[in-house]
This record gives sequence, C-alpha cells and structure tokens, in this order.
Amino acid sequence: MSGDNITSGESRTSASRRRSRLALGFLALAVVTLSGCTREEWMRGAMPKPITKDGARTLHLWQASWIAALAVGIIVWGLIFWCVVAYRRKKGDPLPKQTRYNIPIEIFYTAAPAIMIGVLFAFTLRDQTILTKDTGTATNHVTVVGYQWQWSFQYDDDKAYDVGTVAAPPTLWLPVNKRVQFTLLSPDVIHSFWVPDFLFHMDVVPGRVNKFELTPDTIGTFKGRCAELCGAQHARMIFNVKVVSQADYDAHIAQLRAVGQSGTVTTDRYHLSGTTLEEVTK
Repeated sequence: MSGDNITSGESRTSASRRRSRLALGFLALAVVTLSGCTREEWMRGAMPKPITKDGARTLHLWQASWIAALAVGIIVWGLIFWCVVAYRRKKGDPLPKQTRYNIPIEIFYTAAPAIMIGVLFAFTLRDQTILTKDTGTATNHVTVVGYQWQWSFQYDDDKAYDVGTVAAPPTLWLPVNKRVQFTLLSPDVIHSFWVPDFLFHMDVVPGRVNKFELTPDTIGTFKGRCAELCGAQHARMIFNVKVVSQADYDAHIAQLRAVGQSGTVTTDRYHLSGTTLEEVTK
C-alpha cells in the first residue's frame, strides 16, 4: 500500500472519529438539558401548565404537532440508517450507478410535506377560530391599554382601573371561573399582551381594537409581559395576574374606588396621548 493510500485512510478514520465524538457530545448535551424536566413537563412539551379552560386546546395542538414531528423524524431517520446499512459500499465493490433524478420519489417528497403542512394549518385554523371567537357569554370585561412603557387595566363592568408605571408594574385581578373578555388598545406603538400561563397572546395595535376571551380556572399569581419588541423600555413592560375568588375580587375593586381609581382611566396622567380610553377606541 502506498504512502498516499495510508494517509488517506488515516484521514478518513480521523474524520469518522471526530463525527462520532461530535454526535456523542450533542447527545450528552440533549440529555443534560432535558434531564431537568419532570415527567409532566415532558408530557406538555415544556409548555406551561394552562390556568384557563381554553388553554387545554392550545396545549393539545402543541402536543399533537410534536407527536407528528417525531413520527416524521423517526421515519426519516429510519430510512437514512436503512440506506446506510443496506447500500453501504463494500471493499472492492464498483461505484454504484448514479441516478440524476427519480420522478416518483421527487413527487413524493414534494407532496408529502405539502400534505403535512396542510393538515397542520387546518387544525391550527380551527383552534384559532375557536379561541378568538366572541361567544357573547363573558360576564367580566377588561380593557387593556399597552403604552410606552407600561399597562393599564380598566374593569369596565365595575368602573375601576389598575395602572402601572415603570417603577411599579400593575396587577390584573380576575375572578376565578368567570368568563372574561379582553379589549386590547394602544395609543403609541404595537405591543403584545402575553401571559405565558394563558397559553395565548395577542398583539395590541394602534388604531385597531383586538379582542379575545378566556375563563381562568386556577387561583394564583402569574407573570405577564409584552411579547412584541416595542422600544427601548420593552423589558420593563411586565405585569402580574392574580386569579382570585369572587369575594377577593370584589374587595379589590372596592379598594380601587376608595383610593380614587374609579370611572375611566385617563391616559394623560400616565404619559400617554392625553386621551381617554373611549377616545382611543375611535
């Protein structure tokens, strides 16, 4: 065997070892990363546990999407390894015939992804339509105004409001098991109203009124934030959500009225456009 052949063989062996080590490294990283997840978190696909009756629909769509993706991955990986084993070149074998194209296979790998995307789109559209539907059954109505750089929450049925500042983020209070409709407004730039535990968020767009409904069914305190990069102080646009009993909710509304936060919140005192919420919606 010539020196060139020996060098070539050693290079291939070295490259194979490097690929093996890299693959093992990625596998080890994946194991370490995912080992911190509980069984319940694995089952949810690392999504938060929904705190609304509506969140289960989003979670099921997410889980089904992962199951479909894993099924496709297993099939593809299986075919790859099968081809590697079944069609590997043995020592002394001639170079196999090189096929430039195969019409049936090309049609298949063009049609199959299109079908998968179409099915995923159909289920997504179905769930989105249900989640954004105005059911007319909401017993609690909240107007949310996102502005640079905080949030205000007006409890329309109770004529009271919570409002935040950069130094003191607000808390949105919601009674448990009561259907609530959110009306989203912005007087300046696009924001996005997001409570991760809702498993839902919606953009807050100037000049446009967006609405959605949900029913919180878990008592507790949860984090909220702006999911749209809205400017220099975007990271400060945080808030809390407290889901409480009806009695605690009523007590909070009474407290707001006692400190003068009753009626309609005016945006001028919070460095907005100097309009009232009614004028913002026009």
